[in-house]
Parts: sequence; structure tokens; C-alpha cells
Amino acid sequence: MADVVHVIVSGRVQGVGFREFTRRTALRLGVAGWVRNLPGGEVEVLARIPAGRKAAFLAELRRGPQLADVTGVVPAPITEDCPDSGFFVRF
Repeated sequence: MADVVHVIVSGRVQGVGFREFTRRTALRLGVAGWVRNLPGGEVEVLARIPAGRKAAFLAELRRGPQLADVTGVVPAPITEDCPDSGFFVRF
């Protein structure tokens, strides 16, 4: 059974390749969903994560790409349906 998570990632996460890092990580782990920048400088992620991979996916978000400085990965309320397949960068 897949877990659906909605998180807001804060810190230095824009302008450092964080969305592409998240997309590649998601594809590697079989995660569906999307990632986008928010106007306040955070990154938003909605993900459908296969059983047993949630901890690994969230750990990767906490680590981020080399130039990122992640200070928080905070759960947010799920307000829309998460895709069942594919992982997209939203604009």
C-alpha cells in the first residue's frame, strides 16, 4: 500500500536544482507525484510513495542536492489527489 505525503521543504532550496533532484529521486524510488517552488522560497512536494520507501524518500528530501541547505521538511495537509504514476515539476 502506498503512502501519500504532502510536505513543505524549507531552507536554501530554490535555485540549487532541488526540483530536479526531487524528480530524479522520485523516479529512482518509484514515487509518483509532483514538486514545485513556492513564492516564499520553499519547495512543495506531493508524493505517492510505495510501501517501504517513505523513509528513504523523506531522507533524500532532508539531504537535498549538494548546493541546498535544507532546514525543514514539514508535513502539510493533503488538499488534492496525488497522481498514481509519473513525477512532474510543476510551475
